[in-house]
Amino acid sequence: MKKPSAAAAKTGVKSGESFLSYVMKHWQLYVIFMLPAFLLTIIFKYIPMGGVLIAFERYNPIRGIFGSPWVGFRHFSRFITSPDFLQYLGNTLKLSVYGLLWGFPMPIILAFLLNRIQRKKIQKNLQLILYLPNFVSVIVLCGIVRILLSVTGPVNLLLGTQINFMTMPEAWRTIYIVSGIWQGAGWASIMYTASLSNASQELREAAIMDGANIWQQIKVVEWPAIKNMVIIQFILQAGNIMSIGFEKAFALQTDMNLSASEIIATYVYKKGLLDGDYSFSTAVGLFNAVINVVLLIAVNFTVKKMNEGKGL
Repeated sequence: MKKPSAAAAKTGVKSGESFLSYVMKHWQLYVIFMLPAFLLTIIFKYIPMGGVLIAFERYNPIRGIFGSPWVGFRHFSRFITSPDFLQYLGNTLKLSVYGLLWGFPMPIILAFLLNRIQRKKIQKNLQLILYLPNFVSVIVLCGIVRILLSVTGPVNLLLGTQINFMTMPEAWRTIYIVSGIWQGAGWASIMYTASLSNASQELREAAIMDGANIWQQIKVVEWPAIKNMVIIQFILQAGNIMSIGFEKAFALQTDMNLSASEIIATYVYKKGLLDGDYSFSTAVGLFNAVINVVLLIAVNFTVKKMNEGKGL
């Protein structure tokens, strides 16, 4: 009697029976297990995309999406020609680009440093301390930042000054980026730490015996182990360069720092929910999403050219 192949044994397909015929024979099982996930995806991911039509209409909640009058690209034109367009776009880009330049290398550096610690107990304790800020909610984090940087806060007491940092537009961007690094760098280093575990210990020992210093060990042994992960994460983060979270920017915003803190996300919130201008806010949000898609494709194409055709 002919034994079924390993692949057939794993899938339950009998020898001589095609996978398609097996699926057709046991279609009830596939419907039971796949239908809920399929329906959830359709209902919560694809059907809401119909709301994009609001950006091209003068939306009336009573008439609904299909009953509201069509205005085409009028809302997009209104946003692009508004006097504050360049300010909002510039603030968003500056915050994203500076955050990427300063925030992206930090998890990689942390992973390299943690990987140098030989005693596993100390390494685990340090990892626990570094991961904890990630579990602090954004609103709580912003409250901590406001207390620390208030006129009577610890920072002013340490410096012997009475500066209200939260009212300074020139300091707001630094506060936002540094607090973000403190909160997310430790958690983001998990992927790189896991990738570094694949680095060859024999190759490292050989490099040490050959007299390689720390930088040479990182370049020859450790960097190749995380290179692909770094490229993937860079493409994803660069592609989302316009997707700044609304909550943190809004929570750290004051009337005095609006010139630096008013970004597209907070502008959409104010126009859509506070002013009730649903069509215009949807158009601004769609504009932001299209820019993100274009940036993702462009960055992926550039990285492929620079990395021997390897990208997403």
